[in-house]
Amino acid sequence: MKKRKLIIGGNWKMYKTPSEAIHVAKALKVKLINVANVDVVICPPFPALVPVNEILKESNIKIGGQNLYWQDEGAFTGEVSAKMLLDAGCQYVVIGHSERRHVFGEKNNEINQKVKKALENGLIPMFCVGETLEERQNGLTEKVVEEQIREGLSGIEIKDASDLVVAYEPVWAIGTGETATPDQAEEVHRYIRELLSGLFSLSLGNQIRIQYGGSVKPSNAAELMSRENIDGALVGGASLDADSFTEIIKLSASV
Repeated sequence: MKKRKLIIGGNWKMYKTPSEAIHVAKALKVKLINVANVDVVICPPFPALVPVNEILKESNIKIGGQNLYWQDEGAFTGEVSAKMLLDAGCQYVVIGHSERRHVFGEKNNEINQKVKKALENGLIPMFCVGETLEERQNGLTEKVVEEQIREGLSGIEIKDASDLVVAYEPVWAIGTGETATPDQAEEVHRYIRELLSGLFSLSLGNQIRIQYGGSVKPSNAAELMSRENIDGALVGGASLDADSFTEIIKLSASV
């Protein structure tokens, strides 16, 4: 039986103006007031972080950034530092999301620097890995995921890795309506846990939480969360609606 506390994250991507984000945050604060056995994190766009944090300060909902840069400051137009995220109220940060990898061309070594910078500053990385449809069809899922984990977590010390959250997001299931079956997801989550145990230690491998991301919705949340190695979800589209996101969280909490 799992001893790891579930963590449900909402990645709002490039949706919600600050005023729209405030509206959803207020609704979530009320709807989730009695949820205590799940860690809930929402990741609004950068301009909404400060006003959303003001709404959620006294709540059980944490906020995270959707990305960061690995330098503390400098002439890096358009980038956001770990210190900026912390000052805006963030405790978490999404790193290595498939859209950052495949739309913006981020490489494993860049993602590794971001993970290190987040941990160095006390931010909890939600570190994303996952294969494309072509890679899955060619039987490369484990090879791709192993490479992303080994290179993305290179040089991370055991004492720092305890705060890490890993998110398995099959690229072919993100925003497509397709979802890995619970058995498919569990198989990759179990493999990731074995990798983490080998990279760090068996006890740490069993401690690190691994989320599933890829068209998670109320209709499949409970079945996914019932699997031994699935410790939560990183939710995209369904997290933009307060009712839908609340239902996912409450169904997950009931498993």
